[in-house]
This record gives sequence, structure tokens and C-alpha cells, in this order.
Amino acid sequence: MAELRWNPLIKDWVMIASHRQNRPQMPKDWCPFCPGSGKVPDDYEVYKYDNDFPALSQNPPMPDDVATELYPVKEAYGKCEVILYSPNHTITLPELSTPHVRKLVDLWTERFSEISKDEKIKYVFIFENRGAVVGVTMPHPHGQIYGYSYIPKKIELELDACKEHFDQKHSCLICDMLADEQKAGSRIIAENEHFVAFLPFFSEYPYGMYIAAKSHKQNLTQFNDEEKDALAAIVRDAAGTLDSLFDYAFPYMMCMYQNPVNGEDVSDYYHFHIVFYPPMRSADKQKFNASSETGAWAHCNPTAPEEKAEELRAAYAKFKSREGK
Repeated sequence: MAELRWNPLIKDWVMIASHRQNRPQMPKDWCPFCPGSGKVPDDYEVYKYDNDFPALSQNPPMPDDVATELYPVKEAYGKCEVILYSPNHTITLPELSTPHVRKLVDLWTERFSEISKDEKIKYVFIFENRGAVVGVTMPHPHGQIYGYSYIPKKIELELDACKEHFDQKHSCLICDMLADEQKAGSRIIAENEHFVAFLPFFSEYPYGMYIAAKSHKQNLTQFNDEEKDALAAIVRDAAGTLDSLFDYAFPYMMCMYQNPVNGEDVSDYYHFHIVFYPPMRSADKQKFNASSETGAWAHCNPTAPEEKAEELRAAYAKFKSREGK
């Protein structure tokens, strides 16, 4: 079964993909993403791989005959891709060189552009799930891209907030957020000429870093070569900072927010950014999204962002000092 079902309470689509229950756990002695598997080229640096168990596809099956007037269904149209970061099965993102991560940025850009050509796609979402605690079954370093035939509710809320701010202030909300963060300074983790990594004033997660572009641009295709180099560097540095907190591969969800495609022009008021959602509040304690967060979307961060930003700055310094050795 693969279809979209409407949730009338929050006015959003839910992907029903029961076939994904058949996804394999990672065998101990074989990985489909490693050279020699027969599934990927024997020689690659970064690579796009069509998901073997997609929740969305460009040739979806007909939905089951279960719709009612209250509960519409529609086909699970879209695209699901896996982005392989390296042929090395055990390497992590911060262990890759910055020039290698730049190749990853280029592949993200290419796939964003290519998927956007499908006029049925309305939002292209680039993300990485890392660590068993967030449900990763394949440890080989990789991320994913989903192309949705609709704009998911969280994205819709962000767009609405940004448009409302622009209509009232005649400025970009994320540009203004970044100016506030730079003025305060206490939550800035790292920056380069084109991007800033910071723990926002309202951080829902103890170590939930944001990366924002200093220039008002909406997606990867708008960045020049220098900006793409800078993006590669700060993404790598952000992941390395998290790993340096407690000296192990810190689990996280990394999500890239860009403009919707094949729809309204949002260039006046939307702004490229990346968010890390690390589900840990210390080295060995998970920050669970319990009843308040899940049931009411009323988030509670049990830590002060300014204090955690100090930890992250120290971890960033540790990561950079190790590179110099």
C-alpha cells in the first residue's frame, strides 16, 4: 500500500507506505551502497541512488478504494532518492574533506534542479537521518531527497510566517533573525564569509543548530562557486561540532529548507536555511518529544540556548584544533 490520506484536523496529507515495513536491516557482511555490491558503481565519490523502498514515486499505484467525503485519498506521487556521501562505509560527514563535501553540495544542487523539472512536484526536501536512535537502518554515510506533490504543513507554516513578516515589515524574517542573532552574539557558533551557524533564541532542541545564508537567496541553484564552497565548509563544521561535543558520532536529523517549486514566487520573503535536530540532550540522555511536543506542538527545551551555545562553541574549537594537527 502506498497512498496519501488526508488528515482534516490539521489539513495535511499523511503518507501511507506500508510496503516500507519490508525494508531490510543492514546485513553484517554486505552493503548495497558499497562498491562491489552490484547496486552502485565500483568507482564513485558521491552518488544519487533511487530509493528501493520509496514512500513516493513518479509511477504510483492507484490508491485503495477507501476514500470518503471526510477522508480523501490521492496517489503517493513524488520522488525519493538516496544521496551517497562516499564509497567508504564507515566514514562520517565531518571526516570528509571540504572539497569532497563540495561535490555533495553540487549533487544536492543538481538533484534539486532536476526534480524541480517535474511540474507535479511542489517541494523538494533534502535531509539526512543519522544514527540508530533516529531509525537509521543503513549506516553507510548517506542522506535523502523527497519530492512532494504538496507543500507539507511545517513548510506551509514557515512560508506563512515569512510572508506575514514581509507584508508588515517589508523585510525577510530570516534575514532579520540572523541580524538579531549576530547582534546578540551569544548564540553564534561559527561563521564564514557567506553562512552563519547559530543556536537560535527559540531552539527547541538543546543542540539544535541552524545554518543560514548571509545573502538573501532561496535555494542551492542561486549560490555561486564561492558560496557553495562556504556551504560545504560550514555543513561539515556543524556536523563536526556535534561529534566533538562528546567525542562520538552524534545522532541528528539535518533538514534543508528551500523555496517551493512549480508554484508561487516566494523570493521576496523566503530564505535558504538548514536545521539540525539532534535528539540528545547530553552524551547519553535522549531528548524525547513527549506528549506536549507531539500532541500539542508545544515544545519545551530543558536547557538554556545561551549555555548550550557555549558548549557548542567549545566543541567547534575542539573540532578545528584537531584538524590543525
